[in-house]
Amino acid sequence: MREFLKQLTTAVAWATTEPHAMQAYRQDQCLIAEAGQPLAVVRPATVGEVVAVVDLCRTHAVPLVPRGAGTGLAGGANALDGCVLLLLDAMDQILKIDQVTQSARVQPGVVNADLDKAAGEVGLWYAPDPGSRALSSIGGNVATNAGGMCCAKYGVTRDHILALTAVLGTGEVLRTGTATRKDVAGLDLKHLLIGSEGTLGVIVEATVRLRPRPQRLSTVAATFPTVQSAIDVVQAFGREFNAAATELMDRTTVCAVNAMTQMGLDEAAGAVLIAQFDGADASQQAERCAAMAEGAGAEAFATDDQDDGSALMEARRAALPSLERMGSTLLDDVCVTPHRLPALIDAIERIALSHGVTIGTFGHAADGNLHPTIVFDPADDRQRVAAAAAFDAIIAAALDLGGTATGEHGVGSLKTPYIRRQVGDVGTSLMHRIKAAFDPSGILNPGRGY
Repeated sequence: MREFLKQLTTAVAWATTEPHAMQAYRQDQCLIAEAGQPLAVVRPATVGEVVAVVDLCRTHAVPLVPRGAGTGLAGGANALDGCVLLLLDAMDQILKIDQVTQSARVQPGVVNADLDKAAGEVGLWYAPDPGSRALSSIGGNVATNAGGMCCAKYGVTRDHILALTAVLGTGEVLRTGTATRKDVAGLDLKHLLIGSEGTLGVIVEATVRLRPRPQRLSTVAATFPTVQSAIDVVQAFGREFNAAATELMDRTTVCAVNAMTQMGLDEAAGAVLIAQFDGADASQQAERCAAMAEGAGAEAFATDDQDDGSALMEARRAALPSLERMGSTLLDDVCVTPHRLPALIDAIERIALSHGVTIGTFGHAADGNLHPTIVFDPADDRQRVAAAAAFDAIIAAALDLGGTATGEHGVGSLKTPYIRRQVGDVGTSLMHRIKAAFDPSGILNPGRGY
């Protein structure tokens, strides 16, 4: 092992085996997921250095855990005992923005918001907008197939990836996909890599799709007496047009957001809906949405003012930080078909009562993806056990409604126990056989994702 560490630290631009220095990289943002003690942390600067690290880990049978910006919410980048943590944040160059093909070539460490800003300078837009877009990296977004607020209209990360370069567990470099909008040549290896959470390969470059930047935005805020009435309106306007974002917050979340932001949202409402529309007809669509909301008993207003619209969307983005001020949080990420959202929210409310925990629920109403957030005191054994039980019950409720255990945060280590129930024995077995083809030695983020 001493020889391995010597070779490892000379193979990359930066490496450390100092326990204090490694501590900062042991965990992502899921603090309840277990994190081990890494053997070393390395920060390669080139694809060649990534290949060298993979080859060394394969030769010496050392687990290798890729890590982007560390903003994950499922423990997928947490250290394993005796692993090498592979930091990709130094590979952070936007290699090319192509206005003709409306695409960009980027390294994995490029921050999502930085790519969008650079695209905006030439009138283009990188649409995927996870809540962590100011911090999260494209490589991490690809690894988890990250979502965000605009998914119902524009899709998730998968829908914006044209081509990928990845280092497999064999040390081979795979280039898959093209910059073309159509490509049916062979098996779709690109989409196997997307969402694989570092278990099939290390993403070292991506070609992403850009869009013309929306020129007009209009925003609607509506307070509904019940969640059911809010979802009815979302379903109704969804049959006429697509909102760029359709965000829902329950009463617990609204109260928390008010306490932090002083926004003055209606705390008596059963649900607050914030919808944003873009394009030439944005104003008309927003007015129509507001009228539908009022017809369902809501108080609603529509605005074309960009500052007002941004403030309302920031209030929604403040949901999780606001709930975190109330105590430690256990953030869930479940998804059902949108018409089943009232049933899921009803189940979440029953779970909160039966387990004696506080749960604030918010999420993306148009695509059925909710983030029930359990607030608890980790120093209280009873609360800690109750929070874990409530977490399990929420996932079970989503699966019983025909949904999924994770809509956009990924499986990581946190949700591995639920995957077999969702995909079945055959699906689970096939996933393991696919991993063996990409990573025969099993060194890449073992035990994660499925």
